[in-house]
Amino acid sequence: MERRVTGAEDVRELRVAADLKEIDRVRDFLREAIADLPFDEEDRLKVELALHEICVNIARYAYPRGRSGEMAVRIWRDDGSLFIEVRDSGIPFNPVRKKNPDLVVKLRRGIPGGLGVYFFKTLMDGLSYRRAGGQNILTVRKAF
Repeated sequence: MERRVTGAEDVRELRVAADLKEIDRVRDFLREAIADLPFDEEDRLKVELALHEICVNIARYAYPRGRSGEMAVRIWRDDGSLFIEVRDSGIPFNPVRKKNPDLVVKLRRGIPGGLGVYFFKTLMDGLSYRRAGGQNILTVRKAF
């Protein structure tokens, strides 16, 4: 884990394989990074669930079968907010453009899955995406 202080406060970064086996390591990294922030329990869980869903989507879908890759998680605080940036070199995917699912239809039809992007879009206070240098760069924000 890399830790440094720049213009933003207390920037931390973790690089792991884009593998479901690494999700607990990412979760522990997040918990340590936000331990002293003034979030209530509900907001802590929202942040944790959002990052969990982002990382699971990368592990499952970013890299074609037979190709391994990594993801980098960078966490910092600035101007009363927590920022989490997740990068991967996988298939381009812009979650900002993904339409929210019709929850009523999903529930009535019993269609599993497809809620990860919806969760992290609605649990956080901001979301941005860009593709640069062959990487997906997703940044989410939660005010505290």
